[in-house]
Amino acid sequence: MRILVTGGAGFVGSHLVDALLEKGHQVRVYDSLDRQVHPGGRVPSYLAEDIDFVHGDVRDRDRLKAALEGIDVVYHQAAFVGVGQSMYEIRRYVDGNSVGGATLLDILANDSHDVKKVVVASSMSIYGEGAYRCDACGDVSPKLRTKDQMAAFDWELDCPSCGEKVEPIGTPESKPLQPTSIYAVTKRDHEEMFLAYGRAYGLPTTALRYFNIYGSRQALSNPYTGVLAIFGGRLLSGNPPVIYEDGAQSRDFVHVSDIVQANILAMEKPEADYEVFNVGTGRRSSIGEINEIFQSRLGLSVPPDVRNQFREGDIRHCYADISHIESRLGYAPSVTLEQGIEELVDWVREQNAVDTFESAAAELAAHGLVR
Repeated sequence: MRILVTGGAGFVGSHLVDALLEKGHQVRVYDSLDRQVHPGGRVPSYLAEDIDFVHGDVRDRDRLKAALEGIDVVYHQAAFVGVGQSMYEIRRYVDGNSVGGATLLDILANDSHDVKKVVVASSMSIYGEGAYRCDACGDVSPKLRTKDQMAAFDWELDCPSCGEKVEPIGTPESKPLQPTSIYAVTKRDHEEMFLAYGRAYGLPTTALRYFNIYGSRQALSNPYTGVLAIFGGRLLSGNPPVIYEDGAQSRDFVHVSDIVQANILAMEKPEADYEVFNVGTGRRSSIGEINEIFQSRLGLSVPPDVRNQFREGDIRHCYADISHIESRLGYAPSVTLEQGIEELVDWVREQNAVDTFESAAAELAAHGLVR
């Protein structure tokens, strides 16, 4: 098949491109080569050569329309990524993400095309806090912690009904959505717009809610990338990893190869049509634990900078309930956290990272988003 991958020069997109080529598909990559991700706006050396590359912005309707010519399947991966940055570069994120996605859908709705399937990248960030269980009240969905609670270093969540402390459980797709950043709102836009369009026009569409992705090719010099890449960039620059709150906050870290697995299944399986799926591992790992595993693999023992500060919109715990994608599509995580970090460390050792974390942290603080 002929496949278009928007954002195909990026972290997830480039790995997806490799997998599609291995399966014998013809691939066209459409990417703006944003300088925050791609230094100098250059095509990355890791990008496969046997593709049709189009340099363009998804908001450029004419250029995107031309890139869709002859395409059977679209993977919409293009997006500005950065939860904290989105809270002060609001127009940029809404324009690039929500308007960019809308531009693609507008072409599909109003111009002739051959597209038979669309897969759109969504995000676990649209959940806000994850799902929890209260011993007295059962499964609950607490809202964000209050400023007073955070200022008192009372990090864990309370039951919204009885006020007792609750324990995190796997977050299912049915949990109410509570996006806590502009970035998260735009990813919810992606998901809801694409599924609404797909159902209305009978074009099979699937949304994949990515949890915390890591792996080779993640931009180490981008301070708004994933926590593992940020840790790597700090350590390679001789600086300690920075940990907010107390380090016990937890996430579901999923290797990029399993994200690719889910995308391939979403394209190939009709059971994926018009559905939403979590893509994670079902394993909960704390930030402190991640730091320890990462440093042990690098052969380092650098005390982290635990700041006991909190960032506006940060959540405490969220990890995936993956039973839906397992039963519906046959997805099974193939890379353990330990294996994945080993692969990431091997790649990190070969990189020249420029640590820009502190400048990004200063920007957050200047906007009153760190306390």
